[in-house]
Amino acid sequence: MDTKNVKKTKRTNTAKVAAKSSAFNVNLSKLKIKSMDDYEAIHQKALEDPAKFWGERAKSLLHWFKPWEKTLEWDFAKPHVEWFTGGKTNASYNCLDRHIDGPRRNKVALIWQGDPEDDVRIWTYQMLYDRVCRFASALKNLGVRKGDRVVIYLPMIPEMVVSMLACSRIGAVHVLVFAGFSASSAQSRIQDCEAKVVITSDGMFRAGRVMPLKANIDEALKDCPSVRRVIVVNRTNMPTAMKERRDIWWRDVMSDRSLNARLPAVQMDAEDLLFILYTSGSTGKPKGVMHTTGGYLTYAAHTTQLVFDTREEDVHWCTADIGWITGHTYGVYGPLLLGGTTMMFEGGPRWPDPDRFWHIIEKYRVNTFYTAPTAIRLLIRDGDEWLEKHDRSSLRILGSVGEPIDAKTWNWYRDTVGDGKIPVVDTWWQTESGGILVSPIPYVTPLKPGSASLPLPGIDVEVLKEDGKPAKVDEEGHLVVKNPWPGMLRGVFGDKSKFKENYFSRFSGFYLSGDGVKKDQDGYLWLQGRLDDVINVSGHRFSTAEMEAAFNAHPAVAESSVVGMPHSVKGEAIYAFIHLKEEEKPTDAMRSDLRKWVRKEIGPIATPEYIQFVESLPKTRSGKIMRRVLRKIVSGNIEDLGDLTTLVDVSVVEALVTEHELLTGRSSLS
Repeated sequence: MDTKNVKKTKRTNTAKVAAKSSAFNVNLSKLKIKSMDDYEAIHQKALEDPAKFWGERAKSLLHWFKPWEKTLEWDFAKPHVEWFTGGKTNASYNCLDRHIDGPRRNKVALIWQGDPEDDVRIWTYQMLYDRVCRFASALKNLGVRKGDRVVIYLPMIPEMVVSMLACSRIGAVHVLVFAGFSASSAQSRIQDCEAKVVITSDGMFRAGRVMPLKANIDEALKDCPSVRRVIVVNRTNMPTAMKERRDIWWRDVMSDRSLNARLPAVQMDAEDLLFILYTSGSTGKPKGVMHTTGGYLTYAAHTTQLVFDTREEDVHWCTADIGWITGHTYGVYGPLLLGGTTMMFEGGPRWPDPDRFWHIIEKYRVNTFYTAPTAIRLLIRDGDEWLEKHDRSSLRILGSVGEPIDAKTWNWYRDTVGDGKIPVVDTWWQTESGGILVSPIPYVTPLKPGSASLPLPGIDVEVLKEDGKPAKVDEEGHLVVKNPWPGMLRGVFGDKSKFKENYFSRFSGFYLSGDGVKKDQDGYLWLQGRLDDVINVSGHRFSTAEMEAAFNAHPAVAESSVVGMPHSVKGEAIYAFIHLKEEEKPTDAMRSDLRKWVRKEIGPIATPEYIQFVESLPKTRSGKIMRRVLRKIVSGNIEDLGDLTTLVDVSVVEALVTEHELLTGRSSLS
């Protein structure tokens, strides 16, 4: 369905829904939604009695060693949220044990395609179970106990999944750090969570190249006293330094014949910590978002089933790196909780040729495909001929994640990749939410190109203006959520005050997402991107404060300001305004040195698209940099810079605009 059908299926009004809700009788084990009337009835029932709705979902989707005593306790004013209090379960058990006791024992759980074409591993549930139990037993032998933090700094290889499930099996908290991050970024996360063990690899393959990884950890651990052991996967056979009594090869760990290949899973309280995942915020220090066991697992299974219409025979491919939340929820936990087959790919979409994604879809008969708009835009530029070489008839659902998708990209995705026959589920969510909050129901929700459509059942959203009043139709505002959902974060690791400050203080009684949104007359949501100081580059979030702190640490930099610049492929690119110290010269060599510096401090994915040297920055009389002016300049919109009367020197703006045009080769008025 597309937008021309929206008027015919306009959302049912509240009175009509209320009249229908008394007849609510749905098989919650499947929660099959076959029409918009089904959606409205289920959605309304979930809002009327969330404890009953989510309680039935949790019972039907997960195995519980012990039932919970209370389904939900919450108060956004404190803030405090608990789901399934007193219930006992385990993530690893739910992903593995219950499947191997039935007909899925020899079903394929994981298909892994390495960067080299002939590097493939295919594991059944039984095979994955054996490896997870053995590695969990090895972690116990190394002194890892319930509640200990284990940092996983690995490329996209199967050992990543084994490590996650082994940690959850014994109650350890896994903390994945994206392998594209630098030693400095890894160090800050290891220090913050006080990790006991780090799991890494000698190196990694990417687009035909071999890159070191263990060397980053060696650099990071120069000031991480909490780390006792480092386990190293031999991925590339590159020369690797091993520190005596600290470092040990994965192969040596797993060769121990005494390891228990049937290690029982620890019974975890529903609110026990499952994992920490660091995300950029409006301050320079990344936030350790905490997700707990029962609620997160329930929501991961619920949304995977609903958004991807999960079927027993499906091969599901989420292209996101597992180091990000998308990979956690829809690359690992969601598919495995439902007994599905998940696809994992080590490489990128354009090597050795621009048809790598389409080749993999054909090779493994992928049914549900979930990727980022950045990847789609990149593949559009390569031309349709690469796509048309491959059979895509296995595809049933196309998904988009990580950033708003523009209508042009959406239409190509549906009409060219999907031959106009496959629904596009444009999903909105974030690290903090644990799973998808807004998305179409495939083959049910009428689609509008560029809109994430409607909240999923049980999610109650609102659009608020700056003054806290509801926004009007087509008026941009803050996307907030009124009520808790099981997958939501439970706090910021080591910083209780930040949980309230970041998410619940701006609008009392609401969860603040930080994203801007518009709601149209049909209730469809149109995401506008971040409203806080966060840049979204290819779906990866970077704090402007973190970027500026990295620049300011360079010995030649006096001051910096970083903003996001619209980019046709990445969505946003990093644009840095740099004020050098008086004795330094603004040369191309200096620009190159600053790029290398930031790559070292944060990682290659944080490399600025442009670095503009400035004599001064636009500041108010109180000394605050007026970033909205800088954002207007880099977006090419200087006709409406707003009120500039508070600036110390208005002429600074004209100089910035002129230099920006020279640097980028385009007019700011274009």
